[in-house]
Amino acid sequence: MDVEQILDRKEIFFEDDYQSKIDFLHDCVGNSSVLVIGAAGSIGHIITKLLFALKPKSLHAIDLSENNLVELVRDIRSSLGYLGVDFKTFAIDVGSAEFELLLKNHESYDYVFNLSALKHVRSESDPYTLMRLMQTNIINVHKSLKLFEEIGIKRYFAVSTDKAANPVNLMGASKLIMEKVLFNGHNSFKITTARFANVAFSDGSLLNGFEKRIEKKQPLSAPSDIERYFISHLEAGKLSLLAGILGDNLQTFFPKLNELQPVKFSKIAKKYIISRGLKPIICDTEDNARAFLQNQSNDEWPLYLFNSNTSGEKDLEEFYTKKDQIVDAGLKQIGAIQNSPTQDFKRVDEFVNAINDLKKSKAWNRNDIIHLVNDLVKEFAHFDTGVFLDDKM
Repeated sequence: MDVEQILDRKEIFFEDDYQSKIDFLHDCVGNSSVLVIGAAGSIGHIITKLLFALKPKSLHAIDLSENNLVELVRDIRSSLGYLGVDFKTFAIDVGSAEFELLLKNHESYDYVFNLSALKHVRSESDPYTLMRLMQTNIINVHKSLKLFEEIGIKRYFAVSTDKAANPVNLMGASKLIMEKVLFNGHNSFKITTARFANVAFSDGSLLNGFEKRIEKKQPLSAPSDIERYFISHLEAGKLSLLAGILGDNLQTFFPKLNELQPVKFSKIAKKYIISRGLKPIICDTEDNARAFLQNQSNDEWPLYLFNSNTSGEKDLEEFYTKKDQIVDAGLKQIGAIQNSPTQDFKRVDEFVNAINDLKKSKAWNRNDIIHLVNDLVKEFAHFDTGVFLDDKM
């Protein structure tokens, strides 16, 4: 599948920037010890492969999905071989006692890349998944920073999102709070992050769903009124790796938008169907789309288009706000925000403690968490229609 063609792209972004720094990356990573958290996810998988190719002394990969870790190992062994790298995988949770013991028994790491995240807006619809989102995106980061301070590391990178800029959903707000946790200004190691656009065909994304729908002989559906910026898995991995190795302390890397153009989901859906050698047939209801396949011709596929009315959808994607200090990262297609240390870290600690207390109480609702987020993130403009993505086909 030609992702660039489906996205109307003429080039692979960040490639010139990456190649211009490849020798420096080799010098930094070579003979270093690296830990990747969330290594078996869409972006983590790519970053782990990129790091392996730079021949670190040791490379440890952590993820909750043992099946995806198996595929990561098979992919690396089948494509890159061994390269003299001490490569190990661990199917454990970064917030667990097992993780703490791993850090205690390892001599330390030079570089840590944290790609672990709950990334879907749909995760805010119920109080239980929402609590896990807070745990994964904020609490585990807060806890792990203290652990890494104890063992001593050189650099720590955690992935953020464009939705952290002027957030309208709880996923974006959680990542903005994560940034406040990261930029506390008290750590002895450098901390960086990256905000980037939607990763095309990443696990669980709408575009990834297109592949699944065709595979399962089901209709496609997409909003007709929403457009987004997209980058590929490889581009997301290279942007994150450059941020983690090159970024100055407390910097956030992001794609420059002078060449990256937004694309409508409806347009991508049509082009994807065509790329599969099929003709898209627009249906006006979900029922008609499902029924179409019962009498489907060999060269046609149903596509249901609708106007979006779900919670947390942002009209305009942005990577930074007017308050952010934009600096030159020395790269062609990548810019940087120079963040200041979090001004009132005491309030961030109070938020973390309050979330922990709620969880220990085993009695919380969605509004309890929203209230805490609203109290800490004054720029949070929660957009809640009462309709969620799980209510859509």
